[in-house]
Amino acid sequence: MTTTNDMSRACRAAALYSTGPSAIHPEVLAMHRVVVIAVPPVNTFDLSIPDLIFRGVEIDGRPAYDVRVCTAEPGILPSDGAFDLFVRYGLEAVDEADTVMVTGGAGRDDVPPAVLEALRSAAAAGKRLASICTGAFVLAAAGLLEGRRATTFWVKSEIFRQRYPAVTLEPDVLFVEDGPVITSAGLAAGIDLCLHMVRSDHGAAAANAVARLAVVAPVRPGGQAQFIETPLPAETGVSLAATRAWALQRLDQPLTLVDLARHANHSVRTLTRRFRTETGLSPLQWLLHQRINRARELLESTNLPMDLVAVRSGLGSSDSMRQHLTRRVGLTPTAYRRSFTRLPKHR
Repeated sequence: MTTTNDMSRACRAAALYSTGPSAIHPEVLAMHRVVVIAVPPVNTFDLSIPDLIFRGVEIDGRPAYDVRVCTAEPGILPSDGAFDLFVRYGLEAVDEADTVMVTGGAGRDDVPPAVLEALRSAAAAGKRLASICTGAFVLAAAGLLEGRRATTFWVKSEIFRQRYPAVTLEPDVLFVEDGPVITSAGLAAGIDLCLHMVRSDHGAAAANAVARLAVVAPVRPGGQAQFIETPLPAETGVSLAATRAWALQRLDQPLTLVDLARHANHSVRTLTRRFRTETGLSPLQWLLHQRINRARELLESTNLPMDLVAVRSGLGSSDSMRQHLTRRVGLTPTAYRRSFTRLPKHR
């Protein structure tokens, strides 16, 4: 639940922009500006995700992101839901962006030319680009996904393949990062994409903090499967959420499939099948992901020796932790701590 303090922080951040671009408060200059291009018809849930996630991130008590929504023709914007939206900014907002995101379009091929040109200019300027759901069609129409890997809402995947054969479509994942371009699957996968960007910018602790504030699942790996036409097995009267919570409290212990199955009161075979249904991962893959995430949090928020970080996160030894972290994020534990530490720097 959002608290009064949370609301007041959001109001203070919003107040910094209330007088327009010519009077931007000095604090804003250090913020990362995310500009979302809304292409009608928009899905109101998709469009709300960047604001929900990025505005909840604070570093040293100050907002880390400024989020603005723009469109080719400011004003009333049609949606595919029960109500329309009012968008204040035009495409000139893209010029001031650090990250440009695209939502909407519903896979149509009549994207406003001004939107395509704004995206091409953003790419040429080296800005980070991202799309949520069918926003990938807009990036592809601008020619920005050719020769790249990408994903989109699985329902539209066949249409996307036919229209953009030069794009390597991965329809069964949550999001795909290929260089400076990140694309997500439909609806809630946009949350995973935004949390991934927060984690890339500010580390795992910041991403997990905003995930808790938004009451959503912690960061999930992009390669996790979308839940595509996968009916729940008949016996799923009770989910495995309690078993996952139990495991999270024991990541430093040598948990096995048998341990997890015993806690869930299932056979190992049933546990594995239901785990994949609910998370898109096998139990051991899920455990490894959580242990790496725990190691990242400890590296960011403590001065614990590397061996102890490895033990407390369940990765065994510092050598094992180094291998897993380097494979996952491309940094050694020492380099990761140096880049993302949340501890005060001593002079």
